[in-house]
Amino acid sequence: MLKLTYTERSFCLECIPHSLEDWVTQRVIFAMRVGQNLCVEPSTASFLLPVDLPGVDALKAEVKRDDREVMALCVCDSEYVEVTLRGSWLTSGAEDSVGVFITTMSDRTEFFVHKLWQEAQACASVMSE
Repeated sequence: MLKLTYTERSFCLECIPHSLEDWVTQRVIFAMRVGQNLCVEPSTASFLLPVDLPGVDALKAEVKRDDREVMALCVCDSEYVEVTLRGSWLTSGAEDSVGVFITTMSDRTEFFVHKLWQEAQACASVMSE
């Protein structure tokens, strides 16, 4: 399962070794126990990857092979490609912009997307220094 956590200033992508159903069940139980609202709805999430990042071409091929349409790629400009994922958005309220997005794909694809995101973050850190 891929989990994207959105905060007020950034987001983080994690590859979680739990099933989507088990993770959501645990999150619902937690919200009930602490008396917190929980809104779950179908949604999409997007993030950018550099076009020249090694592995982006392989990701494009993976998207073409997968007929479930969980992931889509769109070239933004000469420098970035947008990765869009279909899944579920979990927040404390329907209008919150802070929350967690979760989706599931094959383990191989999840690991690959997570690895590319990590490499993009490492590249961005080097560029900003």
